[in-house]
Order: sequence, then C-alpha cells, then structure tokens
Amino acid sequence: MPRPRVSVVVPALNEQGNLAHVLPRIPALVDEVILVDGASTDETVAVARRLMPKIRVVQQRGAGKGAALRTGFRASTGDIIVTIDADGSTDPAEIPYFVHALLSGADVAKGSRFLHGGGTSDMPLHRRLGNGVFVHLVRRLYGGRYTDLCYGYNAFWRRSLEILDLDGDGFEIETMINIRVLRAGLRIFEVPSFESRRVWGDGRLRTIPDGWRVLKTIFRERRRPGRRYPPHYVRPEFVSDDASVSRTGWPWDMQDPGRDHVRRPLAVIEGRGDDTRATGIVAARSDRVSG
Repeated sequence: MPRPRVSVVVPALNEQGNLAHVLPRIPALVDEVILVDGASTDETVAVARRLMPKIRVVQQRGAGKGAALRTGFRASTGDIIVTIDADGSTDPAEIPYFVHALLSGADVAKGSRFLHGGGTSDMPLHRRLGNGVFVHLVRRLYGGRYTDLCYGYNAFWRRSLEILDLDGDGFEIETMINIRVLRAGLRIFEVPSFESRRVWGDGRLRTIPDGWRVLKTIFRERRRPGRRYPPHYVRPEFVSDDASVSRTGWPWDMQDPGRDHVRRPLAVIEGRGDDTRATGIVAARSDRVSG
C-alpha cells in the first residue's frame, strides 16, 4: 500500500509565544508543515523557522481565518491535509487519529470536543450554548448527527477538499466545511479531540460578530445548490478495502502518538444529501443508524 503524504496547515497571526507549544509536537508522520502568516508584526515567522527549519511559510491572501486556511490549502502538496491552530489549543499529537480515520475509509475527519474521549477547557457557557444551537440547526436543516460544529481540527483527502469549493473568509469556515461535506454526500468520521486554553496572548474569536457570521452561513448554505461528488470520484488508493485492518493497526509505520488509540472511538457520519446517517465503527448519536 503506498504511503500518503501528509500536510499540516497552521494559520498564525502574532503567535510567537505559542509556536513552541505546537510545532515541536507535530509527529514524524507529517511530511509538510505550512505556516500561513497573516501579516504578523511580532517574531512569529522567525520563531517558526527557528523551531522547524524546513517549515514552509506563505503569506495569507485576504483577511480572516477562512482566507488563511484557503491560502494554506492552495499551497499544500499532501494527499492528506490537516488543519490545526497556532495558539496551542489543538494538540498536534492527535494528528495520527485524524489520519487513521481517513485511512479507515473517511473522506473527511472532523474533530469533536463532545464525543467520549474529547473535551474542552476553553469554552465558557455562552459559547457552549451557542455551539449547541448551531449543531441543532444544522441537524434540522441538513441532516447528519454532528456532535460539534465550530471546531478547527479537521483532516481531508485533497480530492475531497477540492469538491467543497470553499469561499469563506472568517471563523464561519468550519461551519461551511461541515455543511458542504454533508451536502456533497462525503463520508465523515468524527474524532474525539481535546481543546486546551490558548497558551499565550488573547484570542481573536468575537462571540457575537463571529456567531452571527456562523448563523448567516447556516442559512445561506441552504440557498446554495448542493454539490454532489462527481460520478467518477473514487476514494484514494491508500484506503484499505478492509477497514478492520486499519482499525487495529497503522497501515504504515507511524510514530506512536503516546496514547492508546483503541480507546478513542470514531463516530462515523455518512453524508447522503439531506438523509445523512450514522454507521460503522461507533454510531454517532442518531435515530437513523444503519443495520
């Protein structure tokens, strides 16, 4: 079985104090790390290059997190693309779990702070309630049984990402991704993930303005024509035909992430237009579970 190349995209804006908690923790299975610099005025770029001499630094085109991610997606060369944050809130040691989900048959692997094995220490009550409302709306409007919506830890096969035709600029980008994945009929695995507090500095998420952008995105996507994956789309050749093989061991020699991956179940959510269902390894919370 050929080994897929793995790229990690890290958007960063004035994160010099946090990169030491992120870049050295990226596991050896990653082939390429792309730092998307949003015109930092501190030593973010210099620190990144000192910590990881082979890192690729690209300048962000446009403003906002969505613009940063799209810049990183265009610059990446991997078969698999993983997105993490530069503030230390997402743990790079979890990357193997996301790659494992893709190799087990997913088109997209999305992190969830609300599956068993996940969690957060950086979500006050008002944001938790808002995220819950958004999750409920997406379930009602688009089907699916997501347990989390506004979280930036995700992984994609490149061909799956290209289908989504992303155009979001701000923090609504994760919501846009999750909705378009459902509408495209792609197979989604949720991966338990723990979100920590930002290590240094102040976050840029603005609860009311960014929450409003997310809400508008949820309803705006309803008016957008759904884009199914093309008839000639085939899942990448790296995926094992026998998912049980990849659930019990790594298909190639990965660096041990240091945790017992067997205890981190995956929630499998298969997108089928408006009739998304849960199936597979561990069923997501759904009343539409396949037999």
